[in-house]
Amino acid sequence: MQKLIYSGAKVTENGSYQIYDKKIVIRIRNRICDDVEELLSSTMFMDLLNRYVRFLFREQSRLLRVFKNEEKVTPQELKTMQETLILLSKLPADQVKVLVEDCETFFEDINIFREFVEKFYDYWRSMHRLVVCDSIHDRLDRRPYRTFNETVEKLTHVVRSAQRDVLENLTGKHPRVYRQVSAGAEVAAIALSHQIPYPTQTFKKLNEILVTRQVLIYPPMIFNSSMNKRSGVFERVDYNPLEGVEIKPREWLCYPAKVGPLVIMIYFSMQYFELGFSLSNLFELADDEDLKRKPDAVYMYGVPPTGELDPKRNETIFYDDEENDILVATIPFRKEYGYFGYLKKMVLTLHNIKMMKMGRLPFHGAMFHIVLRGKPATTVLVMGDSGAGKSETLEALRGIVEQQVEDLVIIADDMGSIEILPDGKIVGYGTEIGAFVRLDDLQEGYALGQIDRTIIMNADQVNARVVIPVTKFHELIQGYEIDIVLYANNYDIVDEDHPVLNRIKGSEQALDIFRSGAVMSKGTTSKTGLVHSYFANIFGPPQYRELHEVIAKRYFDAFYEKGMFVGEMRTQLGIFGKEQDGPVESARALLAMLLAQNEEKS
Repeated sequence: MQKLIYSGAKVTENGSYQIYDKKIVIRIRNRICDDVEELLSSTMFMDLLNRYVRFLFREQSRLLRVFKNEEKVTPQELKTMQETLILLSKLPADQVKVLVEDCETFFEDINIFREFVEKFYDYWRSMHRLVVCDSIHDRLDRRPYRTFNETVEKLTHVVRSAQRDVLENLTGKHPRVYRQVSAGAEVAAIALSHQIPYPTQTFKKLNEILVTRQVLIYPPMIFNSSMNKRSGVFERVDYNPLEGVEIKPREWLCYPAKVGPLVIMIYFSMQYFELGFSLSNLFELADDEDLKRKPDAVYMYGVPPTGELDPKRNETIFYDDEENDILVATIPFRKEYGYFGYLKKMVLTLHNIKMMKMGRLPFHGAMFHIVLRGKPATTVLVMGDSGAGKSETLEALRGIVEQQVEDLVIIADDMGSIEILPDGKIVGYGTEIGAFVRLDDLQEGYALGQIDRTIIMNADQVNARVVIPVTKFHELIQGYEIDIVLYANNYDIVDEDHPVLNRIKGSEQALDIFRSGAVMSKGTTSKTGLVHSYFANIFGPPQYRELHEVIAKRYFDAFYEKGMFVGEMRTQLGIFGKEQDGPVESARALLAMLLAQNEEKS
């Protein structure tokens, strides 16, 4: 009987792939593999098989006994293994042993061979997997569902079929329970070339990078990043950091984000793609109309580093290009910056700077609009630093007033801005459609109840976080008139002298409290203990302190002129043992105040 030999073929037509340690990026233009044979015959499969065997060597695994010499596996043996697996996807083991030359060793211990295949499948699934539908010559973004269905869904089916067919033919048994685990890509994107109207050639070179137009994710996405907290501040520099960056287009993708009223072009290194696409749970993706105007800011996350890491040199930098009215930021690709907080907070820093230049007051806090049944609507703004209990109080409020609430709209979960309209109204806006919150501080069961939409980061570490959608974009930019402004105090214990809620008497006293920005650190950054930061917001205001002081004075005076409630809310989130009960107590006190104020309005 004729021996069958298969030559390697690409996994995609007009496509390619890139592997970065435990991450793989598959680029396609027309189609992905149609069947199991095409997948197992691909150069990508052979590359992964090589890497898997090297991984087994590092682990000194007993599974290497499947080869003739477990201490040295030759390229020819790997080729024979590939040919064996191809035929095992179609034929029973006893026939494959006859058809493939020199494969007898693989079958000497069926249990070892079976486990070798199962662990290979697990090795593939342990990788972060991205499919980029390269839409250079074909507007795939005009039929996104069909594109994703014909590529990502097909890849999932083919990979599952490959594993199941091989194991069934190897063992001669069918599973009794089928588990439809994630086997294809975790993330997919349709990306195309787009000529963004940048002002100068320094910026225009970015147009070589593909721009994301649609994203498909399979939540829950669970991964660990190289760091689990952020440190330091973002520094303003007097030069454009883009001028020294060499662009290799295939190493980058762009996520054009709508951040409140702004458009910020976020370029991320493909080596950070799991962090980059987590933005889809946080910021609205800009539409085609948004891309027709000059962006408000550009951010490159993961630029090539220059030299070794120097603790005395700040590499998290931004530049205010006043001549071209555009902000620019860069952070290099180092493991020290491999944390989602660096991605999110730099974007919000750029937003805050732009808001100050527009005469708005940026805030670090949570804002929501609540309508209790039969009561007038109220909009509440709670300012405070990371870990102060803003989001946690809001989630607790959501739980305790569920039956009494007619409507609860989250306007801002982390950052936003305040504007005084020509008619004197004071309105607030948000920036994000999602929240990036500590897993431990959410109400029990909340993240689990939302797990089908959640991206979970560093779940087994301190400062474990989730990125989860919480509101709609149109709510962020609508502009809600603010009724109550609070400072989230997480460090004072509630007692007779320190109530959960207390009103601050005057503008100057309020400015002193908000300006001090005190918070008991929750381990979200490298700082610990009771710390202070200017207006609890190191993301823009300190870098433009003179401008911010003028704006803050004008706005706080306006709060008191309008008779708004300005006060302090003690969440106790930084007090040991009060992490869960503290936000619930503050939520109950806030609800009582809302009911009392509504009675006065009525």
